[in-house]
Amino acid sequence: MSQIVVEGLSKIYRVGERKSGLLGMFHRRWREIEALKDVSFSLERGELLGFIGPNGAGKSTTIKILSGILRPSSGKVLIDGRNPFDDRIRHVAGIGAVFGQRSQLWWDLPVIDGFNLLRDIYRVDEPAYRRNRDELVGMLKLERLLEQPVRQLSLGQRMRAEIAAALLHAPPILFLDEPTIGLDAPSKLAVREFVKTLNRERGVTVLLTTHDMHDIEALAQRVLVIGHGRVLADQSFDALRASVFADRRLVIDFAGDAPALAIDGTTVRRHEGQTIELAFDPRVVGAPALIARIAGGHDVDDIRVEQPAIEEVIARFYDLHGANEA
Repeated sequence: MSQIVVEGLSKIYRVGERKSGLLGMFHRRWREIEALKDVSFSLERGELLGFIGPNGAGKSTTIKILSGILRPSSGKVLIDGRNPFDDRIRHVAGIGAVFGQRSQLWWDLPVIDGFNLLRDIYRVDEPAYRRNRDELVGMLKLERLLEQPVRQLSLGQRMRAEIAAALLHAPPILFLDEPTIGLDAPSKLAVREFVKTLNRERGVTVLLTTHDMHDIEALAQRVLVIGHGRVLADQSFDALRASVFADRRLVIDFAGDAPALAIDGTTVRRHEGQTIELAFDPRVVGAPALIARIAGGHDVDDIRVEQPAIEEVIARFYDLHGANEA
């Protein structure tokens, strides 16, 4: 049986609206917003799923339901055979959750004191706690931060501490909601490398939501795209790329100024100084023939074939499915 099973999940919020003016103070209207509509998917043990979509698509709502924070309007959720809403205490003991814009550590306490409080909350026995803590501190390079109050940490330092805090009780499942939001490049790389190690070497099941498509490209074996509360795609990233782009990119750096190129079966996407980027469909014109033609007629410094950038793939997918519409 899959470790996480979601079937027909829906969530409806009731939102109050008030007209402007004095009468609006006494007459409130209500409307319903359907944040999730018949969402279904499953995760096997040890899988890493990238969960992506534009703002307001329903990603965080799904994570909060899986974490047991929200109760769905309808549908079924089973995590390790448990209902996360009706069996809350056992459920939270088996998951870790990191929300990029929320903290589970105490703002004015040193990091180590927050860790110790979480040990008591999760009732982790002392030897297991020390073993997990010391390993996490080493892997996330937190040694010099343990005595600092959380409020004095940089955003990147705090996120590393938050991830360690979520894993002190050694949960087999980790939910990451925008864990790299606002981080600088070194901090993002550190978080990505840790998550990869956690998943590949320890077999922790990870569900990752992020707007940073490089996180998805670096980590996810599979992506689930959501828009307007519905699942739009559930497949590998390579399959997703192939579904929206048949073409590839040929980038040529010339020895001098780039010439004007007009080659059947290609489109010039970029022409800057000594560089030209062509889009071509390999089913129409093969890369070897294209490279031979250009290199044979021009003085070339470098030439390389690339896939469309991941941001371009996702933007095209959203456009095709109307996921960016308000």
